[in-house]
Amino acid sequence: MPATDASLDFCAAHDNSADIELLPSSQVNEALERPRRNDVRYPFVLDMADLADLA
Repeated sequence: MPATDASLDFCAAHDNSADIELLPSSQVNEALERPRRNDVRYPFVLDMADLADLA
């Protein structure tokens, strides 16, 4: 979408990024459980790169 592209270009030009917690896909259950324990500081992003080894 053009609006999304414009937003991403603006963020890149102004060195604006989000704080995240990167977890390997093998920790998906932890990513689902931690909010229930109120143990989250940043949004989770699951790194799916380790799934390429399974293909």
